Amino acid sequence: MSRDQALACDMAAAQAGDAEAYRRLLRDCLPVIAGLARAQGVRAEAVDDVVQDVLLTIHRARATYDPARPFLPWLRAITRRRAIDGMRRASRRPREVHDPIAYEAEVDRGPAPGHHLEARDRERVLARAVAALPDGQRQAVEHLALQERSLEETAALTGRTKGALKVNLHRALKALRRTLGSGSADRDEAASRPGERGTHDV
Repeated sequence: MSRDQALACDMAAAQAGDAEAYRRLLRDCLPVIAGLARAQGVRAEAVDDVVQDVLLTIHRARATYDPARPFLPWLRAITRRRAIDGMRRASRRPREVHDPIAYEAEVDRGPAPGHHLEARDRERVLARAVAALPDGQRQAVEHLALQERSLEETAALTGRTKGALKVNLHRALKALRRTLGSGSADRDEAASRPGERGTHDV
């Protein structure tokens, strides 16, 4: 089997929900993307950035690939566009100037003190809220929203229909907005009504 055929097979399997095939595909694409980027004229220090951009594009556009067509031309087209984008960004990037006085006067645009602690707290609250959802809604949020999987991939992984996943995601997001946007009194009131949780799941 040629490299193109192997990559095409792995992509088709990944589209059907095979996580191992998807990991293998991305791993095998790395040297191909790097070589294509260098051939496009991307500087050595910027190759990794282009590789990451291409991998993200593959992830977002994987549902658009037609398994009946060769994989490498599809990958080359994506890499060519991302390489051009990367070179344009590099050409607009200002050169570094050594100016100690300017460094002293520069306003710190980084996150405020305590920002990371607040972010971790928000993540913990969100994780608890998601874990409290009914199974169908929780799976829809985890796969579709948090892990950014496609409907097709999520349906294959969970055994649920795409229609059920859409309904569950809609209900889950509504429930999360209500939970995260309300105080503890609202959560206590919801918890005091047993039997309602499962009625919203599909």
